[in-house]
Amino acid sequence: MALETPAFETLYGGAAGGGKSDLLLALAYQHRQTLLLRRTFPDLERSLILRSQELFGDSTAYNASKHVWRWGAKRIEFGHVEYDKNVTQYQSAAYDLIGFDEVTQFTKLQYEYMLSRARTTTKGQRVRIIACTNPGGEGNDWVMERWAAWLDEGYANPAESGEVRYFKRGADGRDTETTKDDPDGISRTFIAAKLSDNPYLDASYRRTLNALPEPYRSQLLDGDWLAGLTDDAYQIIPTAWIKAAQARWTEQGARKIDTIGVDVARGGDDQTVFAPRSGSWFGPLQKHPGRSTPDGQSIIGLLLDVVTPGVAVNIDVIGVGASAYDIARMSGMNAVPVNFAEGSSETDKSGQLRFINKRAELYWKFREALDPSSDQSVELPGDPELLADLKSARWEITMRGVKVIDKELIKKKLGRSPDSADAVVIASAQGPWLMW
Repeated sequence: MALETPAFETLYGGAAGGGKSDLLLALAYQHRQTLLLRRTFPDLERSLILRSQELFGDSTAYNASKHVWRWGAKRIEFGHVEYDKNVTQYQSAAYDLIGFDEVTQFTKLQYEYMLSRARTTTKGQRVRIIACTNPGGEGNDWVMERWAAWLDEGYANPAESGEVRYFKRGADGRDTETTKDDPDGISRTFIAAKLSDNPYLDASYRRTLNALPEPYRSQLLDGDWLAGLTDDAYQIIPTAWIKAAQARWTEQGARKIDTIGVDVARGGDDQTVFAPRSGSWFGPLQKHPGRSTPDGQSIIGLLLDVVTPGVAVNIDVIGVGASAYDIARMSGMNAVPVNFAEGSSETDKSGQLRFINKRAELYWKFREALDPSSDQSVELPGDPELLADLKSARWEITMRGVKVIDKELIKKKLGRSPDSADAVVIASAQGPWLMW
């Protein structure tokens, strides 16, 4: 699959024993100008260089002083970039294949700079990047971010192993997913390799990996990219609490919806999200592109299809939401205004923490409801976008109390607005404010 994928950028690997070195060398032999990289030269010498000599055999084609194989016009060069400044040694070079062995040992700057060296003037010659690795290492986080569609369980539209997606760099410097038809789109894929894929490794190697301590065992034996990851110290809601609430979720059955939280989009790529709630149970989220809700009337038109008599409609009243709230009231709905920017006089359950506004208060109260020591038993739908949104919220202490970091900062990290989380948190509020 990795040899034949049409993607420009391929991440290959996961578990140990997936044949990463052989893949890199097999591809190199198919290209004209190849650069194969490790972070340091000692790593290079005891892995790719040694394996290439075993596979290629013809010692007369190898220049040991320059670390280059050459057969006529075909050239395979071995290199390393131990420090960020070392990338400039390749400033004027051009390669139709650049391969990274253990890419998680490289920095993001090193990887992205070397992408600029992938080019050719040879007509019909394919140009591609292949990055091989096991999970873990210095660059684990940026690799997971770059291939989030395959590796991040919170990605809104997850991709299957081997599926090709397209991405482009936005004005804010972040990658955004696009379509195959976009002239600026670059193809990317991830192909998972498992120990069981390799028939040449016996059971003793599996036993060796199985004896490793965590997280190395899960990373190398199972190719688990999430093993060893820890939450940010200032993440409001721990990931494990969110997952536990999603694991508890069951189908609606005879539940009667009592509240719908409405996070109103401000147009563009944001979403207007409806979060139905029945007590501590939250139903599947209903999401509408911001372009389809340019005003309050359009939002009410969508709500009329889902709101039944007696249901409280908690509406985010900032911006377009104010119009939606006014029209909802005039339409006879039981509309409740939720203004994240409004001041708060509440404290956390310990009585020690205060909040600078309703946004901080409601997010913190939702955290307390998800706490395993709580008796609420909140059930959340298994929506990966909701998981990612709730994980993204961070807090800080100010002179006035707890503050949730600015939404624009969260949007930069997520690549989108956390509309799903906001809708669920808004649904947890009711007159006078909290359900908990």
